[in-house]
Amino acid sequence: MNNHQQEQIERIIKLKKEKNAIILVHNYQEPEIYKVGDFIGDSLELSRKAMQVEEDVIVFCGVKFMAETAKILNPAKKVILPNLEATCSMADMSDVPGLLKLKAEHPDAAVVCYINTNADVKAHSDVICTSANALKIVESLPNEKIIFLPDKNLAAYLQSRTKKQIIPYEAYCYIHNALDASLLKDFKNQYPKAKVIAHPESPMELLKISDYVRGTSGMIKAAQESDAKEFIMVTECGMAEKLRLEVPEKQFHSFCNICSYMKMTNLFLVERALTKFQYEINVPDDIAINARKAIEKMLELS
Repeated sequence: MNNHQQEQIERIIKLKKEKNAIILVHNYQEPEIYKVGDFIGDSLELSRKAMQVEEDVIVFCGVKFMAETAKILNPAKKVILPNLEATCSMADMSDVPGLLKLKAEHPDAAVVCYINTNADVKAHSDVICTSANALKIVESLPNEKIIFLPDKNLAAYLQSRTKKQIIPYEAYCYIHNALDASLLKDFKNQYPKAKVIAHPESPMELLKISDYVRGTSGMIKAAQESDAKEFIMVTECGMAEKLRLEVPEKQFHSFCNICSYMKMTNLFLVERALTKFQYEINVPDDIAINARKAIEKMLELS
């Protein structure tokens, strides 16, 4: 880390105190963003943390749907997203008309909505989930048919683990969906002692040749608890960086793609966010009320 970055970090830490702000950071952010974060975690951990915030201002270093979730859970707080272009292509692939069409076709199905969605879609869902708790949420519902959106790969993984009928929405994460199973086989040959930890947003043919299928927080736990000393990380590249910090005694090889949206936040933008409160995220009340019910249902069930 250079002197300029260190000076930025010091200014941001000072600004946090002056503005009575907290900085929440997703695992996929750049390592220098970890230095200013008050809490680093996955979507579920960040949702839980957002409900406990006492500060007046939340600066969210992640993508827009995460900042929306923080606002939904904290309507009285000021929520800032440092870069308004930090959206999520998978979230933007699903919309309310598409969901309503599926609900009309399957009126007896519960709607389980991945947290990687925009607020208006959450508002039309029965319960939210994350990659860490998706199976638990699905299994906890009385319905035998589950509309699951937006990620088709996570839906396929859930279908392989449950007797319930999963009705998928045809969207995907462009980062994980592009990971190739045949290339992973070659990678495994290169590192024969390494265990494979893959994110369930990856295609099924890749998950079938993985040793562990985990969400982001579960990846850390798997690496810590496994007897293996070497791992191949199949996910967004930032996760391997996080694991090298969390489990420094083990070795992590990156079989990954970089999410351009997650990398749109930098120290300059975080400092500007604290100085000018740019960009403030708001959610219309009618959407926020229904979305909050679905999020609270997730927290209750998980």
